[in-house]
Amino acid sequence: MDNNTDPNPEWLSSRRDFLIQTGVGVAALLTGNTGLSSCTSKRSTAHIQGGMAGANHQAGHKLRAISELAKLPVTERLTTDVLIIGGGVSGLSARRWLHRQGVQNVLLLEMDKQTGGNAAYGQNSVSAYPFGAHYLPIPDLRDEELIQFLQESKVITGFDTQKRPVYNDYFLCHDPEERLFINGVWQEGLVPETGISEADRQQISRFFQQIEVYKQAKGSDGRDAFAIPLDRSSVDSQFRKLDTTSFAHYLDQEGFTSPYLRWYLNYGCRDDYGATLETTSAWAGIHYFASRKGQAANAGPSSVLTWPQGNGFLADQLRHQSDSLIRQNFLAYEVQQSDSGVLVKACDVLTNQVVQIQAQQVIVATPQFITRHILQTMAPERSQLAGFQYAPWMVANLTISGLPQGRGIGLCWDNVLYNMPSVGYISANHQDLRDSSQKVITVYKPLTDEAPDVARRTAYSTTYEQWLTQILDELELAHPGLTSFVSQADVWVWGHGMIAPTPGFIWGADRQQASQSIAGRVHFAHSDLSGISIFEEAFYQGIRAAQEVTKMV
Repeated sequence: MDNNTDPNPEWLSSRRDFLIQTGVGVAALLTGNTGLSSCTSKRSTAHIQGGMAGANHQAGHKLRAISELAKLPVTERLTTDVLIIGGGVSGLSARRWLHRQGVQNVLLLEMDKQTGGNAAYGQNSVSAYPFGAHYLPIPDLRDEELIQFLQESKVITGFDTQKRPVYNDYFLCHDPEERLFINGVWQEGLVPETGISEADRQQISRFFQQIEVYKQAKGSDGRDAFAIPLDRSSVDSQFRKLDTTSFAHYLDQEGFTSPYLRWYLNYGCRDDYGATLETTSAWAGIHYFASRKGQAANAGPSSVLTWPQGNGFLADQLRHQSDSLIRQNFLAYEVQQSDSGVLVKACDVLTNQVVQIQAQQVIVATPQFITRHILQTMAPERSQLAGFQYAPWMVANLTISGLPQGRGIGLCWDNVLYNMPSVGYISANHQDLRDSSQKVITVYKPLTDEAPDVARRTAYSTTYEQWLTQILDELELAHPGLTSFVSQADVWVWGHGMIAPTPGFIWGADRQQASQSIAGRVHFAHSDLSGISIFEEAFYQGIRAAQEVTKMV
């Protein structure tokens, strides 16, 4: 999707008109033949088109055979002031920041055919749709760099008299926002309410009261206990010690035993971190709730910004806000110091031709599991940083012509099934106010039932047909007969979907060491270096690395 187009296209009615019309016409989407059996053996998927999508895994696997790449002759030589390796959000953020500082001689290499990293997206005749990250919470006003970027992207259209941002209505997630399928009913909101006991309700209430205390808490250094970017959080040991234990252990100590509460908190860990209560640090688990302090003139503090293509919109905006050169399908595989700076070799993954680049400064904006291969020659000790663990994910986009609906609230932006393997689905074209039964729903499934390495191998060996069966088996529980309405299903497996904030990692030595520059010439930028994989952290890490560069050039 071209993000230079009018953000308020003519076919969109006003948000006020939409709210007036809510419930009229949309019912056509939510009806259908619910008499079809949901039994897998009686369900035909022959009519469903699609297949496996995804990043160029073969390109990444070339890094496991660098000795073979080293045999290829150099066919092109380039020079640049600054080279950025990696075109995800951090790399694009660094590129934009350098452009704003007047650094023009910049080259970015991306090994895939498109930039954006885990903000990848696709599009068909019905809608654009995400294959990765898909929303941005209203940011804290103190995150000035992010606020400025959102202004330049026309996401923020002005400020009120209290200096609170006015957000573009078409980018604020429209109502209805969230629902949960629990005990046979779609309830509004994701915190379990339907069919739970009074004791469960009291525990849920007590947990959120505790979170409110953490949200307001400050350390002895005057900093917020939990902040975004997280490097701006307090160093006070009373808070940081929470990183040394699991979120599950913390809940046990605090007497939070309600299965409904623990399901919800486990859902939060899986949804944001690709981890579980047992594999998420208590600090990270609390940070998920206590760090969100956004303010807006026209939205509540828990509001989110979203687009049909998810955070691909933001990644595209980052790309558009600089005109420095990008070369895609180029895999950097060797970084070495030279007499006049840094020498980098990269391979065109389509032609196997090698380019050698002489740079004054380099920003390595790749995840650590790639960085360690790139630095084998220059900094082999970095391959020993064992704290970086990654969650594999499956994301699927289903194009549907109807959605059989059960009891309760109708289709929302975020739709979650209680106690199921996935973390639910979003309606990708939720922001499209046209009345149509044609939809794209995006299903997210973090693979947390096995150790990451085992889950990764299982994911790579799972066929498209097997994924499709798993997806439909789950969705049919809430939407009997849905399969007949599905015309296309595209599946993307992220083997290393996001960094997992395991106990001891966020405030441990490995993360700190990995972010340190080498010889004042090679710098690092990625959300890995924050320990949590969210847009705000990737954006921040890119700026941090770019600021290190501008001190040297």
